[in-house]
Amino acid sequence: MTAVRTLLAIADVKNWHLIQLDVNNTFLHGDLLEEVYMKLPLGFRVKRGSQSKSDYSLFTNSTSHSFIALLVYVDDILIASSDLEAMKSLKSLLNAKFKLKDLGSLKYFLGLEVARSPNGISLCQQKYALEILQDADFLACKPISFSMEQNLKLSKDDGDLLPNPTVFRRLIGRLLYLTITRSYLCYSIERLSQLMDQPRLPLLNEAHRILQYVKNTLGLGLFFPAHNSLTIKAFANSNWASCPDSRISTIGFCVFLGDTLISWKTKKQHNVSRSSVETEYRVMASTTCEIVWLLTLLSDFHVSHSHSAQLFCDSQYALHITVNPVFHERTKHIELDCHFIRDKIQAEVIKTFHLSSLHQLADVLTKPHGSQQFQFLITKMGVHSIYSPS
Repeated sequence: MTAVRTLLAIADVKNWHLIQLDVNNTFLHGDLLEEVYMKLPLGFRVKRGSQSKSDYSLFTNSTSHSFIALLVYVDDILIASSDLEAMKSLKSLLNAKFKLKDLGSLKYFLGLEVARSPNGISLCQQKYALEILQDADFLACKPISFSMEQNLKLSKDDGDLLPNPTVFRRLIGRLLYLTITRSYLCYSIERLSQLMDQPRLPLLNEAHRILQYVKNTLGLGLFFPAHNSLTIKAFANSNWASCPDSRISTIGFCVFLGDTLISWKTKKQHNVSRSSVETEYRVMASTTCEIVWLLTLLSDFHVSHSHSAQLFCDSQYALHITVNPVFHERTKHIELDCHFIRDKIQAEVIKTFHLSSLHQLADVLTKPHGSQQFQFLITKMGVHSIYSPS
């Protein structure tokens, strides 16, 4: 979904038209009385335009006076262009190949509710959130102001085993899709998803707490301002040895295009890190990989990025390693990451900066916070209520 958010952010700034199409999929949902055998067809060959190397579902075409981009997700199609006539021509071409439904201007795509105004684009999943609450019988629950208690440590051995773990697993699966617009829920939902093998009662209680928070924030989503710069800045952070069972660290990063949040990740590391500096440096390497990929994606949209992407980290020691050419015993086990980040700095792909931990936006992706700091961080991340004037 990063490609979708990136396309919307660029389209908003460049004032591109946005339309959506739906491919008739009667066959996918038909009741068949016989067995059907299908042979995998050859890959789609683009006669005009090009297929993106950074996202194979993205196709683009440009001329001297127009640019058009097409994103395909199974049977849903999103088209963005500066030229209405080019969009009409593309729709006619596609409709000649297979039956399409023209759904008009972009309003609802892959569960995302899209609202556009002269000030920008709002993304929300209110309808989907209500479906989750209804499915869990939590429409009448008591709302709360933040999703997880600060300093909470969840263990795989605490509490009684759930008699029916399927309910818990289904709930977590549905909540994971909600993080498409709610990055700040990534840590709490990802932490619960790591313990789905043998879920216990405290985990279900925490999942219900997330539902209570969702009930209180149904209208929250992302806001993409129309007046925005198309330059990348990223925040990388970690929570060292955060898992009480394995002492594996949690890493998180978020990437902005100007003031628009387009990419983020919360992830439990695969191995135990011997120091917090090692963890911080590894998340910087992961964030740098994401930045390099996003720069390629921007080039597909014909967006130039002449300045170095900004990478913010709150670890002075990790930042010192990026400029120190000398490796010694304490850092040689992360030497590959050191070389990778340093190469990108020397190539002026990225530029690193230090910032205070209080203003580290990626912190919300690695640990739970109290209500005040939680609200501060998510506001800085571009979270916006659809009920507030924009």
